[in-house]
Amino acid sequence: MALSSVQANNKLIQYTQQINREYVRENLFSPYMGEEMNAIIRLRMETKRGGEQINIPLVTRLGNAGFSTGTLVGAEEAIDDYGYRIWVDFARNAVKTNKYQQQIDSADVFGEAKPLLSDWGKEKQRDDIIRAMMALPTESAPAGLAGSAGQCANGILYEAASAGQKDTWNADNADRVLFGNTKANYSATHATALATIDTTADLFKGSSVQLLKYIARHASPRIRPFKVEDGREYFVIFAGGLQFRDLKADLLTVNKDARPREGRAMNDNPIFQDGDLVYDGCIIREIPEIDDFVTNVWTSLLTAGTTSARVQPVFLCGQTALSMAWGQMAKPTFLKEDDYQFFTGAGVEMCYGVGKVFKKHPKAGTALKQWGIATGFFASTAV
Repeated sequence: MALSSVQANNKLIQYTQQINREYVRENLFSPYMGEEMNAIIRLRMETKRGGEQINIPLVTRLGNAGFSTGTLVGAEEAIDDYGYRIWVDFARNAVKTNKYQQQIDSADVFGEAKPLLSDWGKEKQRDDIIRAMMALPTESAPAGLAGSAGQCANGILYEAASAGQKDTWNADNADRVLFGNTKANYSATHATALATIDTTADLFKGSSVQLLKYIARHASPRIRPFKVEDGREYFVIFAGGLQFRDLKADLLTVNKDARPREGRAMNDNPIFQDGDLVYDGCIIREIPEIDDFVTNVWTSLLTAGTTSARVQPVFLCGQTALSMAWGQMAKPTFLKEDDYQFFTGAGVEMCYGVGKVFKKHPKAGTALKQWGIATGFFASTAV
């Protein structure tokens, strides 16, 4: 008895119309962005005025001892002010198709254009923020947004900086940088300081948070806390996934003994739930993409420590650590040259700049100091 079989061209093929997009993490910096003075990433919305630069005015606290009954006229204290510039530029992307591709498409792939472009914008802004946190200062006009040739919206990209530029930044910011778990590791030569970081002694842990916070509170000009509640000061530390792992392991006993472990309180305990860590007045937030930057962008850090140890930065931030200046908010764009409506294109267009805020310190000549960031470098072993 002959068995009938279906010829290859007649076999049933089922195509699902549910499209799976690659996962794009929400911008984890978003809770700390705002137009308020105490925001870590200060938003400046200048969308109606135009221009290529936005100035960030900065003033430091008064420092005179004051007078009693002596003559005050002629002994007034000058206000120390400075303006740091953020350059803005356009960032655009688009996708394009035609009627034939839509005709043969079984799942409306082009229908995903808008969410894909939205995801691209989120990733672009997140990566620009990370690059800006690591950037070195310059007062010259940049080549474009962070990620362009050599500079970001107001600084020199770390991966494009020369050894001399890194040394200058290192020396100018000696009061707000930390290499490993002791201040004795510091050297004005950036590479020499990195080479002191040890894979065992200089992991990121609870004592690292305490020391980095101490440095931030004693820097000059001072790094203002992100927020103050009931006389308590809070800073926010952004760390990569590997360093967050090391810190979480070091604080395991602290969280086990000091946090609630029963009932609904279990949802707030980092032993059981992922999320921010809170320790010694600091909120530590994991930014997994910092790991990727060390692996793929800041590649000099991969072997910078003792015996070629991997080194990664963490960023302790206070108020106005960075500024994101908007010249035009993101808006959808559409293809006009459509060849008699045969082509379809969708895009996104925005104009902004994000940069670390620096201030020229009058007591240090031309030194440009990070206004709201203390940078720490710690060893971290990749998985």
